[in-house]
Amino acid sequence: MILLWLILIPFLGGLLCWLAERWGQQAPRWIALATMLFVLVISGGLWLAGDFTLAVPGPGSASNWEVEWRVPWIPRFGIELHLALDGLSLVLIALTGFLGALAVLCSWQEIVHRVGFFHLNLLWILGGVVGVFLAMDLFLFFLFWEMMLVPMYFLIALWGHSGSEGRTRIRAATKFFIYTQASGLLMLAAILSLVFMHYGSSGEFSFSYYALRETELSDTAAMWLMLGFFVAFAVKLPVVPFHGWLPDAHAQAPTAGSVDLAGILLKTAAYGMLRFLLPLFPEAAADFAPIAMILGVVGIFYGAILACGQRDIKRLIAYTSISHMGFVLIAIFSGSELALQGAVILMLAHAFSSAGLFIISGQIFERLHTRDMKNMGGLWGRLESLPGFTLCFVAASLGMPGTANFVGEFMILFGTFPGAPVIAIVASGGLVLAAIYSLLLMQRVHFGPSQSDRALVGLDLREYGMMLSILALVLLVGLYPQPVLDTTGSVMGSIGELFAESAPTATAVQAGEVK
Repeated sequence: MILLWLILIPFLGGLLCWLAERWGQQAPRWIALATMLFVLVISGGLWLAGDFTLAVPGPGSASNWEVEWRVPWIPRFGIELHLALDGLSLVLIALTGFLGALAVLCSWQEIVHRVGFFHLNLLWILGGVVGVFLAMDLFLFFLFWEMMLVPMYFLIALWGHSGSEGRTRIRAATKFFIYTQASGLLMLAAILSLVFMHYGSSGEFSFSYYALRETELSDTAAMWLMLGFFVAFAVKLPVVPFHGWLPDAHAQAPTAGSVDLAGILLKTAAYGMLRFLLPLFPEAAADFAPIAMILGVVGIFYGAILACGQRDIKRLIAYTSISHMGFVLIAIFSGSELALQGAVILMLAHAFSSAGLFIISGQIFERLHTRDMKNMGGLWGRLESLPGFTLCFVAASLGMPGTANFVGEFMILFGTFPGAPVIAIVASGGLVLAAIYSLLLMQRVHFGPSQSDRALVGLDLREYGMMLSILALVLLVGLYPQPVLDTTGSVMGSIGELFAESAPTATAVQAGEVK
């Protein structure tokens, strides 16, 4: 039942936050913070108590799960309440608990209206994310996938910031909802088609991950169904050209919304590709891999180039997310265990560095009341330690050795090179552009002539604690990533082997041992 409680705790905590608003504005904040710290503690306990280093036959097999909970829900249609936990899902749930606590802390002073309802939506988003990471029944997975949308819409529409003319928070929220809802319906069509094809061959309805993996599909059907899943995940990742919702959503969302979007929601798409797309359609995914990797390279350069031309600091950070997720897409479709392990490290690294930068942009907005970098400048020395933390996270974002981003990008490029050397060589050019947009951010925000001589308040204890905790994790994973690699190694190894068997002479690379 521990898996069920991991999902129920955020939902129950959100309801308590809504009801506790009658006791003042502080009660919902403390309840929300305690809720996410509880999720983090439970996931940490599971991590310490589990053994994730044993080799497993393949993803989805019974021996692959550290913890599993399975009961019938709608037997007539083969729908179950099936939750399962392995190393990959555990790492991402721990990340959800940590960033969820940060999202509550960074909104402590920013959100002053309808505080209880704000935390209800925030925690329900996080509850849906945890459900996505645990669901092994495709109907249940789709339910949690859609459950994240409405609370995020309210988060952006009710507490977001309107930018320049034509870039309102309502417009950004609506664009986010339309993009993700339309792509979600496409995934639903693919799931139902797969279920009916399974029924046609076996005579029984089932949404079970185990059963649907055994469905016999023609090459054409497998390709179309795989594309249905791919587009849904590509919108959320996001992959160019399905990225149109992301810059506005990031720029207009409150700081907590931006932290959740960049740090957690984008990772649900990468998780979906690793957990469902590759195991369900390995041959089709192997055939599609060259196109997917090219889209990843396009995203790396597209996001980096557009980031260089932004004036809004949050839009700049948003475009860097597109660039970083391009590396993740390349790794997922490379078929190399080393690159797949690098994708997990980079997902964590991007979550930490982007969350840190978004929180810093929110702290600057609270003091200057602007996100336009042309109205900043000369902040170094006027905000105490905040510019120093900005420099640390900018260095992480550009992949400085010693940071988690460097480890992830190095493993991805090194693992991709044997099977797709041209892709790896071209993608490495994105590291140069990363240095350019990172240094532009530092120059425009903290150096140059000062735009004002008025005194600015430095970091308080809450803000200082947030920055130190994120920086510590960036350095810890950068200097000693082995615990994460050990935890996810068996899952990534089995996915790499599955992919290699599907395309032994194409883009896949035989899985190698990560030392």
